[in-house]
Amino acid sequence: MRITDMFGKAEPVVSFEFFPPKTDAGMEALYRTIAALKPCGPSFVSITYGTGGGSRNLTIDLVERVKAELGIETLAHLTCADATKGDIAIICRRLATAGIDNVLALRGDPPEGETEFARVDGGFAHADELISFIHEEGFPFCVGAACYPEGHPETPDLERDLAHLKRKVDSGVDFLISQLFFDNQEYVAFVRRARRAGIAIPILPGLMPVTNVAQIARFTRTCGARMPQELFRRLKIVEQDPAAVVATGMYWTTVQARRLLETGAPGVHFYTLNKSSATLAVHAALGL
Repeated sequence: MRITDMFGKAEPVVSFEFFPPKTDAGMEALYRTIAALKPCGPSFVSITYGTGGGSRNLTIDLVERVKAELGIETLAHLTCADATKGDIAIICRRLATAGIDNVLALRGDPPEGETEFARVDGGFAHADELISFIHEEGFPFCVGAACYPEGHPETPDLERDLAHLKRKVDSGVDFLISQLFFDNQEYVAFVRRARRAGIAIPILPGLMPVTNVAQIARFTRTCGARMPQELFRRLKIVEQDPAAVVATGMYWTTVQARRLLETGAPGVHFYTLNKSSATLAVHAALGL
C-alpha cells in the first residue's frame, strides 16, 4: 500500500523507525521487536541505511521480510551515499520486484569519520537528484523525503533550508517525515512556512522518547534538534535514575504526540533507536 493513501482517513498515520543491526543475532532480535508491534496496527515501519550506505543490503533484506512474513507495510530508506546511478537502479528493481511500494529518498550521511558528504563518480550529490532519477526511470514507488523543522545541521538558515526542501518536493515527493523535535512549536512554525512556500503534501512529525540522557545529548548535537529548557531541567533532576529518565521521556513524548494530533498533525513517526518498549508505552498511552 502506498503511504500517501494512508493519510486523510479517520485514524492518524502511526509509524516506527528502526535501523538494521550489524550481526545476524541482532537482525533476528530486531525482527522479533518489529513482529511484536503488529498488534498495534502500525501504518508502516521504516528501515534506515547505516552511515555511508554501508548496510543497504540489510535494509533491503529486512523490508522484504517484514512485508512478506509479517504483512506490515514498509518504507525502505534509499540514499545517495556510496552508490552510483547503476547501483540505485539495481536496488530499486529489487525493491519493486519484492513488492515494496514506498521509499524514503535521502542524500545520506558522510561515512563514519568524515565530516562532508562526497558524491561518488556516477552518483548523486543531493536527494532531489535521486528523486528525479526514480521517476525518470519509471519506478512505481511512493516517494517520501526528510524535512528539518529546526533546519538541517548543514543549513541552519531556515529560509535557505526551506528553498532546498521545495526543490526536493518539486522533484516528485509524495510525503515528508520530519527530523525529531521536542518542542511542538518548532513543527507548527515549520508547517506554516512550508505551506506558505507552496508545499502542500503531508508532513509527518517525528518524535523520540528520551531513554538515556547522554545518548540523546549526542544525538541532538548531530541532528540539530534543540532540547527545551524545561525538558532538560526535568531530565537533570532524575539523571541518576535510569527508570525515572525513561518515565520522564515517555511522558514528554506522550504529551507532544497528543497535542500534535489534537491540533491537526496527520499522525506521528516514532524514532525508536531499536528500543521499542518506551515507544510502545507511548503508543498505548495515546490509545491509538
